[in-house]
Order: sequence, then structure tokens, then C-alpha cells
Amino acid sequence: MSCDIVIIGAGPAGLCFARSLKGSGLRIALVERQPEAGLIAPPDDGREIAITHHSQRLLRELGLWARLREEEIGTLRDAMVLDGDDREGLMFRHDEAGKPQLGWLLSNHAIRRAAYAEVMELPEVERITGVQVSTVRTGRDGAEVELADGQTLRAQLVVAADSRFSDTRRAMGIGADLHDFGKTMLVLRMRHEMPHEQVAWEWFGHGQTLALLPLHDPHTSSVVLTLSPPAMREMLALDDAALEQAMAERFEQRLGAMRVAGPRCAYPLVGVYAQRFMAERFALIGDAAVGMHPLTAHGFNFGLLGQDTLAGEMRAAMAAGRPFWEASVLQRYERRHRLATRPLYLATRMLAGLYTDDRRPARVLRKLALGAGARLGPFKRLVMSGLTAESAGVPVLLRRRST
Repeated sequence: MSCDIVIIGAGPAGLCFARSLKGSGLRIALVERQPEAGLIAPPDDGREIAITHHSQRLLRELGLWARLREEEIGTLRDAMVLDGDDREGLMFRHDEAGKPQLGWLLSNHAIRRAAYAEVMELPEVERITGVQVSTVRTGRDGAEVELADGQTLRAQLVVAADSRFSDTRRAMGIGADLHDFGKTMLVLRMRHEMPHEQVAWEWFGHGQTLALLPLHDPHTSSVVLTLSPPAMREMLALDDAALEQAMAERFEQRLGAMRVAGPRCAYPLVGVYAQRFMAERFALIGDAAVGMHPLTAHGFNFGLLGQDTLAGEMRAAMAAGRPFWEASVLQRYERRHRLATRPLYLATRMLAGLYTDDRRPARVLRKLALGAGARLGPFKRLVMSGLTAESAGVPVLLRRRST
């Protein structure tokens, strides 16, 4: 089978990339190891994704937003960072950013369902599901992808979007900087007595990290608990009644009584940054390029940004009469996406290390850091501009200072 592009991985980034090339005239083969039934109706994996204003605009342009149900869209009005026994914490308020809200919360499985529904309507995309990739080869004359069922796909370019533990990345000889945080994250939806008031929490307690992501219902949130693996195994062994009591206690009863309202899903916390985003006739997007710690909630936003950047560079090359697979096109994508992601990736690693360190010097330092952040208006505006900017790239505050 011959085509122009082979996309490996039908997660949100790979699907959005295929959708971004609609009308380009390119023939695409989309390869996914999952059966198609699981792509049409993805199972609930517990994850809620924070969406920036720029990402929301992209989702609208791609047609995904219109496919979401009202109850699948949560409003992220404000955000609060707490440390230890704080009651007030550091608040990021929407009115300080000049917006009606800082962002949105969407279920990961809803994004996947909407994205696959869009791609199913594209005649230029051949969907090959329920089969694994065996071999990937690229060279000056093109690329070949061999599948476990014996098929061989020939293309001009291969794009890998097959998770932060990408087999394709490794097969292409591209290394990645992996940082294992040594923690396990539990995510589940819970109903709570007190309303969330559309405020997200990031609470760095002693021996644990808690997050609260407000969903559409004012008394339902996605609760995220991060613990050491042994402590998490004990939590996962509890029945629902014991888990509800334990979670209410961990939140110090600030939300009142809590009830389980969704599946329990646990994930290891591992950050990944590929050493390169491209090779000859090959590119990485999504978590295969940058797998973020969820602390700053930019994982999917970076994935959406990366695929949009690559698709834009390819369209620009074709409009100029140049091959979309040539090295200069892929190199420009790599430079732009590295500039957009590397600083926040490193800052997130540093913050995650500081705010999960329970030694006394670290606890004192993070108290000082939060206090300074609360007093520094420019710092807060810089953080919020990353959430509320309508376009990607350098935050508005920095652009103004550089002119």
C-alpha cells in the first residue's frame, strides 16, 4: 500500500494531526494497535484534561468542540495553589487575566471520541486498526512501515504519535530523557458536599499531592491523588466506602462528604522529552515528543500545539512548491516546538521536585516561593497569559516587553 504519510498512533495528537491535513491532498494511513470499536467509543480512563484558550480555538477549528456534549465540558474559572495547611494559598483569578475563565476541563475519552469521529469522515485517511507495527525504515527515497499482519506501507513521511513510551521512537534510534518521579497518580471522579465553584486546586500536602478539577456539575470533580507506590497500593485496595472516607480526610473535610462517581485509574508519573523530534522522513508529535508531568496541565495542550505546528509547516512547504518531507521543513518544526515546550518542561520538573520534597528546607523554600508569587503581579499575569492567550508562542506579557 502506498500513501503520502503514515501516522502511527490514534491517540488525540495523531488523530488531530490527520484532521489538520484535511483538504491538503495528502493520502494518509493511520495505524493503531487498538481495535476500532475502542476508538469509536473509548473507555473512560478517568483523566480530565485542562484546555487553554488557544487549544480551545484549535479544537473548534478542527470540528472536535462541536462534537462534545454539554456535560463533558467543565469550566476552569480560577485556580488555587495550596501548600501544607494553607487555607487561602496562591489564587489565579480570571478577572486578573481579563477573561471570563482561565480555561476548560474535558474528559480525555470524550476528546478521543470526537477526534476519531472527525477522522472517520475523511476519505483521504485509511484507518488500519487492531494491528501492531513491526518495523519502520526511512531513507532518502522514502519510508516503509511493516505491520504484524504482513502488510507493508510505503510513504514519503512517517509521523509517530504512539505515547510517551513510543516503540517507534526507539526503533528509529531516537533517545529520550525520561524522569521517573517515583510516584503513582490516582484519578477518579467524586461527588462532594461543598460546590467546587469552578476553581481548580493544586494542593501540596505532606507526603501527598492533591488536585481538584471542577467538572460540569458543581458538586462533581475529578480528584487526583499522588502518593508513593506502596501507599497507593493500600489506597487502591480499599472498598468504595473506605476510599470515600479516606479521600474526605485527605481533603481535611474542606469539601464535606465525598462519594465515588467514576472508575479508579492509576498511572505512574514519568516525564519524557525526546532528544530529537525528527529524523530523515520522520517526525514525533504528542507524548512521543514531550510527555509532561501533569503539574502544569500542559500535556495535551503541547500535543495539540505540536501537531498544528507540523501540519502548518508542511502546508507552507507545499504551497511554496517544496516537498513536505524535506529536512528543512521537519527541522523548522523541531526548532519551533522545542522553543515552545523545553522551558516549561524543565520548570515543571523543578517545581515537581520542590513541591513533593517533604524535607524541612524544601518546605520552607516553597512557602517563600508561594508567598512571593502571591505578591508579584507580573508573575501571576505571566502564568495566566499562558492559559488565556488566543495564539501560541511567546506569552503576551513578554511580547510587549520585547517591543
